[in-house]
Amino acid sequence: MKVLKFGGTSVGSVENMGNVKHIINDGHKKVVVLSAMSGTTNQLVSIAQDIDAGKLNDAIDKLNKLHETYFNTIDTLLSDALLNNDVKNYISSIFELLVECTYKDFSETIENQILAQGELLSTYMFNSYLKQEGIRASILPALNFMRIDAFKEPDIEYIKEHFENVLDNAEDSEIYITQGFICLDDEGHISNLQRGGSDYTATIIGAAIKAEEVQIWTDIDGMHNNDPRYVENTSAISNLSFEEAAELAYFGAKILHPQTVTPVRKDSIPVRLKNTMKPDAHGTLISKSTSGNGIKAIAAKDNITAIKIKSARMLQAHGFLKKVFEIFETYQTSIDMITTSEVAVSLTIDDDKNLDIILAELEKIASIEVDKNQSIVCLVGHSVVNHQDTYKLFQILQDVKIRMISYGGSKNNISLLIDSKDKINTLQKLNDYLFELVTL
Repeated sequence: MKVLKFGGTSVGSVENMGNVKHIINDGHKKVVVLSAMSGTTNQLVSIAQDIDAGKLNDAIDKLNKLHETYFNTIDTLLSDALLNNDVKNYISSIFELLVECTYKDFSETIENQILAQGELLSTYMFNSYLKQEGIRASILPALNFMRIDAFKEPDIEYIKEHFENVLDNAEDSEIYITQGFICLDDEGHISNLQRGGSDYTATIIGAAIKAEEVQIWTDIDGMHNNDPRYVENTSAISNLSFEEAAELAYFGAKILHPQTVTPVRKDSIPVRLKNTMKPDAHGTLISKSTSGNGIKAIAAKDNITAIKIKSARMLQAHGFLKKVFEIFETYQTSIDMITTSEVAVSLTIDDDKNLDIILAELEKIASIEVDKNQSIVCLVGHSVVNHQDTYKLFQILQDVKIRMISYGGSKNNISLLIDSKDKINTLQKLNDYLFELVTL
């Protein structure tokens, strides 16, 4: 059995839903994971923020407009009067629940409940559409099997056991539809896998059922060798290894949730990235195989903070770095890059919510310098540190101020820390010289 995930754009319009129907209606049983319709989660985030800020009238106004948008979509999507009426009743019940949330004391639990409704809406609506089109489909509620543990990691054994039970008790169908993104936490409250988490849902399910393949369908022809939002003349990569894809996803390739490949690597379950609007395009196949050496792709991760920690106590001393890392561990802040010298260590973080208290702790043992608005540019490929052409990247960046370099920590990744204002220029230069064969 295959697992197919479709993102918000793929179910963002009636026309695109028709494309999805044609893709999945091939006579083979499959699990289909759906995101919320494009724009819905952003709207729900905005509504939650309004509630938190006490702007209840604004929240209600946005809810009413979103409610109307869904009714208009249903009128276009469902010509069957009974199905049309049923889905509208369901949608109205969801929005009644959302309105009730505006009168409750705001909390993380309320916020997660609000954000979960987008996927519930899209799956119910799309399931009804398939029924109208004569396709046997049924919903497998994600909240009945998808759970994370106390460390916010997927509880794979729980998921496997409960997914099998849900599947065994479901109506026999060609298509089994479930929600991406949403889950329960270890205490049974509604939670989620963070933005982009529907990809993660798909591979978690794929690992749990030992799927033949997991397919991630979006609005782009696979993983590109650079960020097409900022760089001209990018192209899709036909094949990536799990390691290469994981590096790119973590360091900013928006097509994948950073943890997407983690669940399927152990069992070598391939992940295929496809374009809903161009289903015949090859896309990108992610597998255990490697193909070719050298730099294959570039990604950039923004909102990085660099911290330089300098102390003479580091000189020929042991235990200093341990103290530094313990501070970050205490405040649950992960480190992306790190470089060291005899008397200083520089590192980067992408989560600055505890930055002030971390700096206060660090200042007890060292002098501190902080640079915000930084970006990590990551160059990925099999054995890039050993490739004969890798030296080129240093020549072409002679006009860009590089704050840090991570080289050798991984054979598949070289990372550069730069000021975010230089990011687009850096990406374009790298693209020109590494992929467009510009002569140095």
